[in-house]
Amino acid sequence: MTTAAIIVAAGRGQRAGGDVPKQWQHIAGRALIWHTIDAFVRTPEIDVIVVVLNSQDMHHRTRIEAAGHKVAPGGETRSASVRNGLTMLENTDTKKILIHDAARPCVGCGLISHVINALDHCTAAAPALMVTDALWTGADGHVTGTQDRAGLYRAQTPQGFDYRLLVKAYDRFEGTAADDVEVARAAGMDVRIVPGDEDNLKVTLPGDFARAERILGNRMDIRSGNGFDVHRFGPGDHVTLCGVRLAFDRGLRGHSDADVGMHAVTDALYGALACGDIGQHFPPSDPRWKGADSRIFLSHAAGLAREMGFDISNVDCTLICEMPKIGPHAEAMRKVMAQIMGLDMSRVSIKATTSEKLGFTGRGEGIAAMASATLVRP
Repeated sequence: MTTAAIIVAAGRGQRAGGDVPKQWQHIAGRALIWHTIDAFVRTPEIDVIVVVLNSQDMHHRTRIEAAGHKVAPGGETRSASVRNGLTMLENTDTKKILIHDAARPCVGCGLISHVINALDHCTAAAPALMVTDALWTGADGHVTGTQDRAGLYRAQTPQGFDYRLLVKAYDRFEGTAADDVEVARAAGMDVRIVPGDEDNLKVTLPGDFARAERILGNRMDIRSGNGFDVHRFGPGDHVTLCGVRLAFDRGLRGHSDADVGMHAVTDALYGALACGDIGQHFPPSDPRWKGADSRIFLSHAAGLAREMGFDISNVDCTLICEMPKIGPHAEAMRKVMAQIMGLDMSRVSIKATTSEKLGFTGRGEGIAAMASATLVRP
C-alpha cells in the first residue's frame, strides 16, 4: 500500500507580491516550496511526492525530479491541477492520498502523520482550527454586523483521502472548488476533522513571509551523506586526485578526468541533499562531459547545497590505494577542495589508507575513495 502526497504549486500568488510567484520566493535561505517538499520527505509514511507546476515554472522540473519526486503539469484552476496530480498516480498501488498547498511551508511532520493515521479509520480527513475570535461583517471599512462563530473552523492542508474514492469524486465534480474537502463532500464522502496547527499558516500576503521566516528559522536541519567511487588504472603519466595532478606511471580511466576523490565528495553532497548522484546530473552518455574537469561537478553540488539553504559543515575523504603516495599532497588537496566548496580548510579532511595488498586496490589495479559530508541548514 502506497501513501502519496500531491503538492499543488501551480498558482501565481499575486497577492503575495514579489517578482516571482510566492512558492519560488525565499524564506529562511531557500525557496518556499522546498520547505514544503521537505516536510513530506521527512514524514516516514509518505512514499511518493507529486509536485504540480505551472507551465511557466517547468524549468524547475529537473531539480525536483533529481530529488526523486514526480512532476505534473498545472491546470487553469486549482481543481484542474489536483486532477492532473491524481492522474499521475494512475496504475499505481496508491491507497491514501494527501493534497497540500505549496504555500504552507511550515507544515509539521506530526500533522502530516496525524492526517495519514486518521485515514485508517475513515475515507477522508482534514486539519482545521476552531474559530475563536469574534466575527464581523463589514463594508467600505466599517463594521456592519456580527457573525456567530459556533461550529466554524479554519481549514488547513494537507487534506487526506482514500485515493480511489477521491478520483471518483473528481470525475463526478463539475466547476471549481475552494479545496478538496468540497469535492469530497459533493460526492457524499464524510470528512473527519483532525486538530490543525497554528504554525501551519498559508503564505498569502507580503507580511506572511516574515511570520513564516520566524517559524522556520527555529528549525535546524542537519543532514549527512556518503559517497564512494572507483576508477581503474590505464595508460598515462599522471593521476588527478582531489584536484591535484600527481606524476605517476599510469593514469586513471574514466569518462571525465577520473578524479576519484572529488567524485566521492560530490556524491556525498548529493546524497545529503537527497538529489541523486553525479551520473544523474552529468550523464556519462553526454559527450559534453568527456574528459571534463571534476571541479565542475563538485562546484555544482556545493552550489546546489547553498541554493537549498544549507551550509557545508565539513567533508571527509579517504583515498584507498597502494600508490601513489598521498600524504605529501594532502594539504594541497585540502586547499583545492576548500576553494571549490567555499570553505575554510579546517572543514575539509583528506587522508589515505591502503588495503594491505588485498583486493583490486591492493593489487594496484585502481584507486577507490569514500567520503562523507555534513550539511546544516540553520
